[in-house]
Amino acid sequence: MKVVVALGGNALLRRGEPMTVENQRANVATACAHLAPLAKGHELVISHGNGPQIGLLALEGAAYQAVPVYPLDVLGAETQGMVGYLIEQELTNRLPVHRPLATVLTMVEVDPGDPAFSNPTKPIGPQYGADEANRLGQERGWAFRPDGDAMRRVVPSPTPRRIVEQELITRLVAAGALVICAGGGGIPVARDAEGRLYGIEAVIDKDRASCLLAIALKADVFVMATDTPAAYLGFGTDHQAAITEAHPDALVRDHAGEFAEGSMLPKVSAACEFALATSNRAVIGQLSDIEDLVAATGGTRISTAFEGVRTTSSVVTR
Repeated sequence: MKVVVALGGNALLRRGEPMTVENQRANVATACAHLAPLAKGHELVISHGNGPQIGLLALEGAAYQAVPVYPLDVLGAETQGMVGYLIEQELTNRLPVHRPLATVLTMVEVDPGDPAFSNPTKPIGPQYGADEANRLGQERGWAFRPDGDAMRRVVPSPTPRRIVEQELITRLVAAGALVICAGGGGIPVARDAEGRLYGIEAVIDKDRASCLLAIALKADVFVMATDTPAAYLGFGTDHQAAITEAHPDALVRDHAGEFAEGSMLPKVSAACEFALATSNRAVIGQLSDIEDLVAATGGTRISTAFEGVRTTSSVVTR
């Protein structure tokens, strides 16, 4: 099977961990221990998040006053190279020597008129206390939103329209390569009136860009690996229930309002879009269950082959 796996940020850095290279290497090693067996039996394409990494680079850049802070598209390119390197090195050490791997620096086109530019929602960087977030907001013009008991910087997250390197990625997969691409949702770019590319100050949602990638590749399965076993109805309440199977229309129609914007909602939306576009299966679940997710025995499975929304306890809607 052709499998696209979108690694959540927890695969690289767990909540509350110091953002050291050592911690990221250790977490990548854990992630690749689950991915390597999958790569031996399937065509595999991997994307990944970059929220903590790009936020850290922005913070480091802001601390150096001699030059202006680098724009988010350049920081996105830097994080693609860094994270791709860590994943590629770890998988190379775990796979047969004849298996080719490639990390593709990936640009993703967006519409510069996207309404997301006036409503930043994408969290990046570390958590801050309220006082520090307020200070940084005043000093640097950054926007912040609550993240649990803390605050995180948020930036625009426009809808991905086209992957610039899509043809190259498709050829690499057809040639048998394991491809790491569209990291952090891709480097956000747009085209001017003459068709020339230029960078955009944004961070594209990794799951939405990965959905675009999976559709273009005609993937058999699209997996979004996160830090929870499934998507939930009533999450955080006494009545929360894990969604096991869902038809995309029923999930969007009856339950879209239950998922957090900037967190589970983009995953659910991406899963539904992929299922409707391809009639194939999208899955949301934790990386440690990756074999069950691909085998359709674990996580939240979204497909046009299902009816209604089924949870661990009952069928919720039809």
